[in-house]
Amino acid sequence: MTERELDEILTVRWPLVLRRVMADGSDTWLQGFARSIARHGKRPTWQPSPKQAALMRQLAAELGHPKQDGFELIER
Repeated sequence: MTERELDEILTVRWPLVLRRVMADGSDTWLQGFARSIARHGKRPTWQPSPKQAALMRQLAAELGHPKQDGFELIER
């Protein structure tokens, strides 16, 4: 994982991932993982392991975007 990709995930997408995982409340392991990554991400020299990086990418892709509720922002 490049530093740029890590920075983007931790600053832009991870807060959304963390909120969604914590709100769901059904998977305690996933909650612990999300909190752990948020905690480790504050250290400037930390780099995720390959396994952590893969899971971070997957979670960011699935949960790291604002919810689309199916409504239009522009009136017709």
